[in-house]
Amino acid sequence: MIEPIKEASFVISSPEYTKCPKPDRAEYAFIGRSNVGKSSLINMLTGVKGLAKTSAMPGKTQLINHFLINNSWFLVDLPGYGFARISKAQREVFESMIKNYLLKRNNLINTFILIDSRHAPQAIDLAFIEWMGTVSLPFSIVFTKSDKLGKTKLQEHTTAYKNQLLETWEELPPIFITSSEKKLGRDEILKYIGTLHPLFTADR
Repeated sequence: MIEPIKEASFVISSPEYTKCPKPDRAEYAFIGRSNVGKSSLINMLTGVKGLAKTSAMPGKTQLINHFLINNSWFLVDLPGYGFARISKAQREVFESMIKNYLLKRNNLINTFILIDSRHAPQAIDLAFIEWMGTVSLPFSIVFTKSDKLGKTKLQEHTTAYKNQLLETWEELPPIFITSSEKKLGRDEILKYIGTLHPLFTADR
């Protein structure tokens, strides 16, 4: 069980996993394609407006951002992947930063992969999900911006993703439908984090 979020504060932005805070608390990472609505979702989950910086320009998150929740666990905002207007060299730096963090951060309990529900399955999202499975990292899927399209289209897009994944996966990961504007999915995600929280020990 995890306590309701009463306090959330920014701790540090790190250029690599070795510069992140001491791994003595459980942490849960959020990542997604550029412009997926990650910052808005983080602000909605924590209930702190402006905690994660939102921008109309994709790719603004370029470091590993740690937020301390209830002085107990970390919520981590990772750089987006995909359509950020950056050079190939910088993109490779980001990819290395992200993969090193995901593979080597021992106190990372779960990664929430954000997907824009307005679109049919995107190759870049599917490729990242497949990579997570290949390296056996625990993750969940979070569909964002569900208020931006009708129920029929939402069902169509989420079902398409599920069917695509079931072509190679025996079982689907946990899936959440969210809307930052309507605060949809907030309780479900936080309750899920609560079920995972006992899995962490400092000497893991």
